[in-house]
Amino acid sequence: MVKIKRKISKPDWLKIKLPGTEEYKWMNKVVKENHLHTICTSGKCPNAAECWAKGTATFMILGNICTRACKFCNVATGKPEPVDTKEPLRIARSIKIMKVRHAVITSVDRDDLEDGGAGIWVETIQQVKDINTETTMEVLIPDFNGKEELLQMIIDAKPEVISHNLETVRRLTPEIRTKAKYDVSLGVLKYIADNGLVAKSGIMLGLGEKEDEVLQVMDDLLEVGVSVFTLGQYLQPTPKHLPVTEYVHPDKFAEYKEIGLKKGFRYVESSPLVRSSYNAEAHINALKV
Repeated sequence: MVKIKRKISKPDWLKIKLPGTEEYKWMNKVVKENHLHTICTSGKCPNAAECWAKGTATFMILGNICTRACKFCNVATGKPEPVDTKEPLRIARSIKIMKVRHAVITSVDRDDLEDGGAGIWVETIQQVKDINTETTMEVLIPDFNGKEELLQMIIDAKPEVISHNLETVRRLTPEIRTKAKYDVSLGVLKYIADNGLVAKSGIMLGLGEKEDEVLQVMDDLLEVGVSVFTLGQYLQPTPKHLPVTEYVHPDKFAEYKEIGLKKGFRYVESSPLVRSSYNAEAHINALKV
């Protein structure tokens, strides 16, 4: 007889209301009118209103269809649309209109492109800098299949922080991230740090990882020079995605934060609702000290 695994109920401390403030509605309107993609809205991020109120927003470039099919991610998978060469300017102008003080730029994976989308990445960074001279920037990049010449293009554009997420522990990577490889991601982060930029990474909890594996992730990231580390709770986007194996209590997240700081990270964001770009401007400020 086949045992049916019972779905774990979401605890009260994880139940949230999506933002409905007038400011959020206005910024969402700007995003739609300019045909932009943001993780804040498409991912229904619980922190969107808070981040936007602080002048931080996360934009997704290179379309909204990914060439990879990671089992935790709700971004559509398939054949992407042709590259929109006008997108970088629209992003930059919208950041100006929205009065964004700290912009986080991310993208889908574009394995269909010879440069993995690096050219559009560089153009976006440059346009944002040209039009928003006071705006700081974090870029959350794909692995570019570990190609250093493509990573160098992003580095040369000089964003303040370059982030690339491990997403999970080594053992679970093949099941969760499909094409991406744990050691390739570590290599990407090492290349960023070795070139003198702030390297940042993060993982999700609640996918079946064990504590010793989380601690090993910390050690692996510190060894390659990562300064900023984030931990948040995985939430299953749809029934087709991987189920949550555990809702990790906030106290455990607090414990991981303390451990991470003691181990040597300059900054650690760790709580159930943390997402990679949460409190991102503070990461830059902390690293200036």
